[in-house]
This record gives sequence, C-alpha cells and structure tokens, in this order.
Amino acid sequence: MLSRIAESLYWMARNLERADNTARILDINLVYMLEADEGATEETQWRPLLQIVDADQLYHARHPDQAVSVQKVIHLLTQERANPSSLYNCLRLARENARVVRDRISREMWEALNQFWLEVDRHLKVTLLPWRAEEFYSYVHREVALFFGLTESTMMRGQAYGFTALGSLQERADMTARILDVRYHLLLPDLSMIGSPLDYYQWGALLKSLSAFEAYRRQYQAGIRPIDVVEFVVLNPDFPRSLAYCVDGMGRTLERIDSAPNGKVTECMAALRAHLADTTPTGILDQGLHQYLEWFLVLLANLTQALQGDYFEAHLGETA
Repeated sequence: MLSRIAESLYWMARNLERADNTARILDINLVYMLEADEGATEETQWRPLLQIVDADQLYHARHPDQAVSVQKVIHLLTQERANPSSLYNCLRLARENARVVRDRISREMWEALNQFWLEVDRHLKVTLLPWRAEEFYSYVHREVALFFGLTESTMMRGQAYGFTALGSLQERADMTARILDVRYHLLLPDLSMIGSPLDYYQWGALLKSLSAFEAYRRQYQAGIRPIDVVEFVVLNPDFPRSLAYCVDGMGRTLERIDSAPNGKVTECMAALRAHLADTTPTGILDQGLHQYLEWFLVLLANLTQALQGDYFEAHLGETA
C-alpha cells in the first residue's frame, strides 16, 4: 500500500469522527441552553466548547470584542471556512480523502459519504440558525453512523481497514480526553450544588456529550459521582468511547496493519498503554485529572507524529 493511500484512509476516518464529535457537543449544548439555570449566561455555556476544540484564538481573532454568543460559536464550529476543524471542513476533507481511495473502500461507503457531503454543502450555504441546528446535527450523527456501519459490514479486513479504524479510534480518544478535561474543570465540586438537580443535570450533560449517559446509568446505580465518571470514561475497557477502549483498539489495529511493528509508533503505543495501566480513578484524581489528561493528549499527539514518520512519509510496499 502506498503511503499516500494509508494517509488518506486515516484522515478520511479521523475527519468524519471529528465532525460527529463536534456535532455531538454542539447538540448537547443547545439542549442544555434551553434547560440550564436561569442565571447561566451564553458566555459560561458556550466558551467551554471553544476550549474543547482549541478554537479560542481563532474566535477572538474573528471577534475582537471577545463576546461569546450561541450564533457566533455555532457558525465558527459548524460552517466557518477559515476554521480548519469546522464541521464543514472536516466533512469536505473526509470526502476528498475518500475520493483518493475509492478503489480501497466499498462502493456503498463512497456513495454514502459523497451524498452526505453534497447535502451538507447545500445545507450550509446559508447561515445555520440555533433553532434549526439541532435537526442538522442529528442528521450528521445518522450519516456518520451509517458510514461507519457500512465500513464494518462491507470493507475487507486488511491494511486499508486498519488505517480507517485507527483514524477513527485516535480521534475519538482525543475528543473524549478534551471533553472530560474541560467539562470536569467547570464542574469541580461546589458544596452548595452537590446533589442538586442542576448538579445532576450538568454531570449528565458531560456524559451525554460522550454518548455515555445510558451506559453509565446501567453500570452505576448510586447516581452520578465524579470518581465513577472518571473510572467509566477513562478506564472502562468495554465502553467504546473510553480512553482504555480506544487505546486497546488502536494497538490491535496497528497489529493488523503490521504484524511486526517497530520504530517510533511502537514506542508511542507502549507509552499510551503504560499511562493507562496500573492506575485507579482515585490515583488519577489525586495527581490531578487535568494533568493526567494533558499528558495523555501529549502522548496521543506523539503517536500522530510517529505515524507520519513511520508510515505516511514512507512507502509501505510495492503495491499501488
């Protein structure tokens, strides 16, 4: 497989996963905006989203007054062409990468993604208003789920599938860590709020941002406790969006790509596994959840660089 093909498969999946995650946090925030405490401002409700996707500087560059509003955040994260991580640009890049690898993905996958992009491009030619956004984000969820469902049911299991799965899992781990880091910081226990309906709702919103609310409630019957949330989202090996699940899946996927992996990628995967091994929720909180997740994101970024050097900038074989 040519390195450019591997890279296109990886970024096709990673951009689709990023678009879905972006739509999810925007969707949950729109619901929270309607049900939140009356004293909550747009600033407190919407600035965290800019922090999660690392768009603070771009937002301030485009809005020097630094005033945060729901319409401005939705526009920046959904359809702003100058934002490389906007939902629009993620789907555009996913479709462009899929076009490069049409002979490596199934016909059903290509047709679904191409039609998805054409509909999104048409829909986002006009400003997306907050009261229309929820329906649009639901559409994005369905179409991304359709694409990955078709990937599972129609794509041959080989190197091409491996790079596709790797991109999706890595982006999912990255977003899970970012959402937990930012949301947890905002929800640091306030003695006056613990146990209140608002406290429960805010922690529930965090879990819903990760599609984890129902699974969490089945696992824990004692309500929503910060230490249980950390255990579930970071260390649970069975929850598909947990850090432990994603890292384990990435390791198995790399073994599918290369039965005898070596080089920097192997070192980076070992570092990620070691970071998650032999730790407990209490241990994570004692050392500081922010510091723990910050280092996890550094290790994940190191893996991205290693993939670039070991695979994407090097020829993988003689087959085109």
